[in-house]
Amino acid sequence: MNNPVFAANWKMNHGVADAQAFMRQFLAHYARAYDRSVMFFPSALTLHAVHAAVRERPDIKLGAQNIHWEDVGAFTGENSAAIARGAGARYTLVGHSERRHVFGETDEQAGKKVAAAFRGGLTPMLCVGEKLDERERGDTVAVVVRQLRAGMAHIEKAQVASCLVAYEPVWAIGTGKTATPADAASVHAAIRAELNALGGDRADSVPILYGGSVNRGNARALLDAPEVGGLLVGGASLDADGWAAICTT
Repeated sequence: MNNPVFAANWKMNHGVADAQAFMRQFLAHYARAYDRSVMFFPSALTLHAVHAAVRERPDIKLGAQNIHWEDVGAFTGENSAAIARGAGARYTLVGHSERRHVFGETDEQAGKKVAAAFRGGLTPMLCVGEKLDERERGDTVAVVVRQLRAGMAHIEKAQVASCLVAYEPVWAIGTGKTATPADAASVHAAIRAELNALGGDRADSVPILYGGSVNRGNARALLDAPEVGGLLVGGASLDADGWAAICTT
């Protein structure tokens, strides 16, 4: 796929000192490239350190792992889209499987966060994906389409084309199990069809990333699958040299 997106989700890893050391090592091995997009999603308290490290690297983008759906208010421990943008973020994950299945985030809340991202000047990357029991029942496409529709429910049709989408089968995250390239291509095709229904022809350019136990060994095969426009990577993005290798796949 032309201009693939490589997104590193550090989750609750890499504090400030570790992030600074990581970025020094990563930048020493990753040269500027404009035929792809590289994004980092560090923890909220580490965002400013990564932002400082890439001030001279406009080819590298930053995002928040999560935002609240309200713009201001009494929400202790939360961050708004505007706060994240002020700290250097230009993107945000929405509806990551851990937000949904560990913290109980609903489809409706994910949709409100997508709308909040646009209000606060961020580009949302909406995450969708099925659990193992849903997959085994043959409900993968139904689940993904439901999550996609809910996620886009509170934005204008024209805004759909400005989103990113990540398909992350829950059963493959952190388990070592990975959807085959053919599996990914099939679900990504269904996502593309739904995006076009929701956003019209312009939505045909929305990058659809695959996430779920991606590593240096399977990155190329996944990227070569039809409709796979990039990779959302967790554990394999925590090593600077390994992540640089994936980003130059």
